[in-house]
Amino acid sequence: MIADFRSRDIAALGQGAPLVPAFHAAQFGTPNTKRSVLNLGGISNLTLLDPEHPQPVRGFDCGPGNVLMDLWFNRHHQEAFDRDGSFAASGKVLAELLNQLLAEPFLKAPTPKSTGRDLFNQHWLENIFTKLGNASSLAANDIQTTLTHYTAIAAIEHIKEHFPDCNELFVCGGGVRNSYLMNVLNDLGKAQLPQMKILSTSELGIDPQTVEALAFAWLAWAYVHKVPANLPAVTGAKGLRILGACYPS
Repeated sequence: MIADFRSRDIAALGQGAPLVPAFHAAQFGTPNTKRSVLNLGGISNLTLLDPEHPQPVRGFDCGPGNVLMDLWFNRHHQEAFDRDGSFAASGKVLAELLNQLLAEPFLKAPTPKSTGRDLFNQHWLENIFTKLGNASSLAANDIQTTLTHYTAIAAIEHIKEHFPDCNELFVCGGGVRNSYLMNVLNDLGKAQLPQMKILSTSELGIDPQTVEALAFAWLAWAYVHKVPANLPAVTGAKGLRILGACYPS
């Protein structure tokens, strides 16, 4: 078994994440198109593929993906996720709550950067409610709507800041199955980056929910073939490293 892909990057003073941009570049990169890949897992991460940029492959975590939406939905429905975003679609955006969410410093932090459930979790969300002071009076579906918009806005704002001339955004991860989230992404994209098409990676022949698994299979391939698989511009590591370790069964 080949595993433990993060340790060597961390030993090289990198953050050990995100690791998927190298695979995204190998699988989805094209010399003629300015393209981004958005992975909507628990956390959202972006890969920017710009053949005209001095760093043609860039990437970073851009905020929560499904983690806050799933947490809130589970609290009220005891189910793992908001299927098709139907609960979020029944509510409205709460401007004051959204502004508090968008004030999170991570969103404006410089790259390279990564995050996880150690930041975006129930405790973090409860602190936001405490700052509002009136959270108990807010409708649960309105909070779900606002959290969904937060995920979408964080992604689009990062593209707008770091890759404003992006032509195509391909989305993967479980969040693709949330049709309300995808509609919000499309609406924001049309309003702020009108030249950018937003599509599922299925348009490139890969099921969006298999992309991350394929990425780690590719990392294992890179280990076997002694191909460096970290990107210092993405993780902040001091140099290229062959990632992973082999643990015989």
